[in-house]
Amino acid sequence: MGSEPQSEPPFGLLNLDKPIGLTSRDCVNRVVGRLRSQFPKPAKLPKVGHAGTLDPLASGVLIIGVGAGVRLVPYLHGLDKVYRAKFRFGESSQSGDLETEVVAAVDPRRPSREQVEAAALALTGQIDQVPPAHSAIKVGGRKAYKFAHRGQTVEVPVRTVRIEQIVVERYDYPEIELTIRCGTGTYIRTLGIDLAARCQSTAVMTSLVRTAIGDFRLADAVPLGEFDASGPTADAPAAWQRHLRPLATAVPHLTRLTLGDDAIAALCHGIKLADPVATAAATSHQSLDHPAPSPALPRSAAGGSDSAATTVEAAVIDRSGNLRAIVRRQDGRLHPYRVFPSP
Repeated sequence: MGSEPQSEPPFGLLNLDKPIGLTSRDCVNRVVGRLRSQFPKPAKLPKVGHAGTLDPLASGVLIIGVGAGVRLVPYLHGLDKVYRAKFRFGESSQSGDLETEVVAAVDPRRPSREQVEAAALALTGQIDQVPPAHSAIKVGGRKAYKFAHRGQTVEVPVRTVRIEQIVVERYDYPEIELTIRCGTGTYIRTLGIDLAARCQSTAVMTSLVRTAIGDFRLADAVPLGEFDASGPTADAPAAWQRHLRPLATAVPHLTRLTLGDDAIAALCHGIKLADPVATAAATSHQSLDHPAPSPALPRSAAGGSDSAATTVEAAVIDRSGNLRAIVRRQDGRLHPYRVFPSP
């Protein structure tokens, strides 16, 4: 069966290559199964969760947090994503993809490549989207697709999303292939349908692959077979841990503060510390008539109840480059928000 339980459970981030036909939760369950073989009952399993749902018909990068990595899921949600999507013009379906019956249009319009590329350009930037009824977005506390599967009509709220770039990789009517770089919350099915509508046509999505989330690339993703009971690591349950990526890879957008062990220990015990940037600025102000402004800092990516305009977050890194805490910078002090163990 499995090996003896380890005293220290693993933690980190898995860049998984999700196959077609499985839900994101199915993939989490595979990882949990592998952990259980390493930590047989009554040992307590580390938490496992995924960031950024992929539908069963989609494949590609799915980030799974293990142990302390689960606490970084909100930050992973905020990273830009890249998709490779295929659509077919002149057809439509209730779900926007091949999940439901596809209906061919009568005498559909055939857009030129120039019209398609113009439509793609028009859909970049901040745009409004109406997510499909067959989606996991919640309406009245319930997922929209639950209403759709019962044949019930539901009004899905409009959301604003950010589209960085749409590249027409291949267009051979009625087939079109796009590379899409976008922010969180974008529905690729809807984007393709909206592009077709701008060309006075219809479309269904026939394929979707997520090729990147931030710096997590498909080329580096781990095949799900690594986590099967009969997979290549079956005789060495802990071998899969070599695929765990450091926690710091989840927060490349946060300012980094490298602190010593004593300061990090204090933060991990909930103690607020003086912000070194604010302290340096105050010292500079005392000695100079015109001090240099403090560097610009990113706003919080994690949300939460503290939404003050002065609240920014930073990643606290130890001398070995490990993420040890996320702090909120307010009133010249570092407020510990999330803390992480040392590897």
